[in-house]
Amino acid sequence: MTQPHLSVVVPVFNERDNVTPLINEITAALRGLTSFEIVYVDDCSRDDTLDVLKALKAEVPELRVIKHISQSGQSTAVRNGVKQSRGAWIATLDGDGQNDPADIPKLLAKRDESAADVKLFAGWRVNRKDTGSKRWASKFANAIRSRMLRDATPDTGCGIKLFEREAFLDLPYFNHMHRYLPALMQRAGWKTVSVPVNHRHRASGVSKYNNLNRALVGLRDLRGVAWLIVRSKRTALEEL
Repeated sequence: MTQPHLSVVVPVFNERDNVTPLINEITAALRGLTSFEIVYVDDCSRDDTLDVLKALKAEVPELRVIKHISQSGQSTAVRNGVKQSRGAWIATLDGDGQNDPADIPKLLAKRDESAADVKLFAGWRVNRKDTGSKRWASKFANAIRSRMLRDATPDTGCGIKLFEREAFLDLPYFNHMHRYLPALMQRAGWKTVSVPVNHRHRASGVSKYNNLNRALVGLRDLRGVAWLIVRSKRTALEEL
């Protein structure tokens, strides 16, 4: 099997009605543009998401399906998807369909015009289609994170991102790490760029998070990432 240039990683939990339209949009955006694969990671869905994915494998040759044996959360699903991927570059999308696959070519174009030390292109939802309480909570969290981590990233919670696989797998792993990728990439010595992207209403299903849970977990993780940054040490290498 030919190694693809790009792997699109999509973590899912109970998203059976969003699977087919999102995969159709991914293939429409990327076929003829670049070689790619689609890696879905099912985090022990309780509906028939996995059955829908299995059926689609016969119709979509680019589709691969990975399943967790035990429920492990979004960050673990993303990381396992990246580890199983064969592309040198990874694009991630949330499985709820709110990210627009048509933005992936925009991220690829931005990468092609950027310096080689830019390893992450993060989506920036300039016109979010979430509830008012969710937008307010996100704005508040982004303000605190930006003040503590100085990552110069207006929106770290956006699910659509493009990054180099090797650089990602070199980052420290912990639950919820997907929300801190810009700061972690910068800690590793790489540059990051935010790119305005489209954001859509959820067409079906329900959100898997609430504002209180995000806030409580986020504060603990924020302190941990700040500690990682302070304790980081890097040096250039020279082979003799």
